[in-house]
Amino acid sequence: MLLPLNLRFTQRRRQLLWGIGILLIATTVHQLKPLLNTSPYDYSFSPPDQTDITGQLEQEIAFYKNRIRQTPEDGLSQAALASTYLKLARATGDANWYLLADQAAQQSLQKLTFNNEGAQIVQAKVAEAQHDFDRAILIANQVLATQAYSEPAQSILITAYLGKGNLTKARAIADNLVQQIPTLGSLTLRGLVHSAQGEDALAIKDFEAALNAEEPQESGSSAWTRTLMGRFYAGRGDYQTAQQLYQEALDILPRYPLALVHMAKLKTRQGHYRAATKLYSQVFTSQDYPHVWDHVALQGMAQVASLQGDRAKAQQLWQQAEEQFRQHEDLETFGHRRALAQLLLDRGDAADLPEALALMEADVKIRQDADTLDTYARVLMQLGRWQDAQRALQRTLGQGTRNAVIFYRAGLVEQQLGNGSKANQYFEAAQMVDPSFGERDQQIWGLVAD
Repeated sequence: MLLPLNLRFTQRRRQLLWGIGILLIATTVHQLKPLLNTSPYDYSFSPPDQTDITGQLEQEIAFYKNRIRQTPEDGLSQAALASTYLKLARATGDANWYLLADQAAQQSLQKLTFNNEGAQIVQAKVAEAQHDFDRAILIANQVLATQAYSEPAQSILITAYLGKGNLTKARAIADNLVQQIPTLGSLTLRGLVHSAQGEDALAIKDFEAALNAEEPQESGSSAWTRTLMGRFYAGRGDYQTAQQLYQEALDILPRYPLALVHMAKLKTRQGHYRAATKLYSQVFTSQDYPHVWDHVALQGMAQVASLQGDRAKAQQLWQQAEEQFRQHEDLETFGHRRALAQLLLDRGDAADLPEALALMEADVKIRQDADTLDTYARVLMQLGRWQDAQRALQRTLGQGTRNAVIFYRAGLVEQQLGNGSKANQYFEAAQMVDPSFGERDQQIWGLVAD
């Protein structure tokens, strides 16, 4: 009897030790789980409390209007009102808020003619939103004449020169700004310049440095930087990193339209159409407040329907997108010509080509960035103007662009012009930039040789 009792005691002690060991391991794993799930792109601060942004901004507008009624000659309050109008314009995409911002800034400058950087910056940003890059540059330089280290003024110069396709100028200003003030915003802008010039390693270095420089009060900029990084990695075929960055941006700002749209585009490229449609549907916020991203979401949903083979549904969604676009977007004042041309091209109706051409001919007089030149080339290809398309693409490739879509489009043009060897070089370059680039991508970006 003694031996079996000893055996049972030994077995129970072994079971107890195993149980304690498993409990310790489980506790340790639970404690380490946050560390095991971390990534270089995690947001280190608490996300902002979710509030009604437009409602909050409207309260600020009422506050500054009341203050101006009490002290009509207060130029600084007028500048603050202009800045709040500008924030509401960006939140809603409503051109009327931009116009009110510009008017309030002018009134502020009439009351306070010197050292009124706030009002001048608002005017420059409104000019930039109107794609009047020359005016934006002029005003920004006026600010720098008295405020040599103004980060907002230098940032406007960088984005304006990017829009004009002057990457050399944008790079010089970005280098100078980062040397002066290495912040989340300045490093992100220089990363965009590096990306536009095809300098991927430098772009990644700046994007990562930007995240290391972020502060808790700039959650919107933190989400913006991660979304731009995600777009960069998606363009290189690194879907996993892109998704991680988009998700982190959405963890910071759960209904951030830019991140929702780019995440939806990524899901579309992967063939996850249901997930893409769900993400696009989250962009819509209010029937009372049409948003600048609403027509983009409708276009994305139309593209998904088209890829699924439901052409009737796609046409219906494209029609809704076009109606909303023409109703809410100011083509003449704010120059959303490229966006409308892309919508018309995606729909694929030959009857739309003359308008698409007119839109892009007007736009390339103002903007010379890669996306504009690529869209212009796409219209020219659809019209059979292959040599003109070649010239447009050479202009953007000459800037150093490393973009699979543009490389592939250039290959199609060279193929049509009988330059087979050159075409193959471009097709190979597209695969090198984005190894995942395939037939679905060709459908998405209208890369079909007629």
